[in-house]
Parts: sequence; structure tokens; C-alpha cells
Amino acid sequence: PITPGELLCLGSSLAFSGLFYYLYRKKARVVSRIQEAPKLQIDDDLPALVSAADGRCLPYVALEGIVLPAKAALPSHYHEGLQGVIQKLLLKEHRLIWNSLARSW
Repeated sequence: PITPGELLCLGSSLAFSGLFYYLYRKKARVVSRIQEAPKLQIDDDLPALVSAADGRCLPYVALEGIVLPAKAALPSHYHEGLQGVIQKLLLKEHRLIWNSLARSW
């Protein structure tokens, strides 16, 4: 005979397995869409392509081209002749709240 506790454990296990499989498949579809994204060159045709797209937006594309730094390129400390740029720097501060139950911030 199966007890109600065992049925509860079995049901919750199946529910969690189904939930995690659903989340896995959802993320796998997103990853496959990103991997299949068309590769576009940054050139004079790109603005016309974006304006012709539905909603003036391209959902997943990979842009390839040369990037020019705003001020100066950052030289690599490890590889001579290699330079890079910073695309965007974002600083976000999180507010700390004291949790009296866990006794932590």
C-alpha cells in the first residue's frame, strides 16, 4: 500500500521535474535562436535594413565590424599589439536591508 506522504512526495517530484524541464526547453529554444542569428556587417546598408524590418527592430542578429574608441583604445597587458574598447559601463548599487531572521544584510 502507498501512503499519502509517499503520494505527496511523488506528486511534488513530478511537478518539479516538469517545471524544470519546461524551463530547460524554454532556455534551449532561446539559445538555438541566438546561435542561428544572422550575421550582419556594420556598413551603410544596416540602417536601411533596420528601418525595413517589422517594427524597426531586428530580434536576434550578430553584428560584425570594426569598432572605433571614443577616446583611446585600451592596450592589453598580456598580448603585445592587442587593443580593446569598453562598450558600456554600468554601475548599479543595491540597497542593503537588514534581515533580522537571518541576521545578515
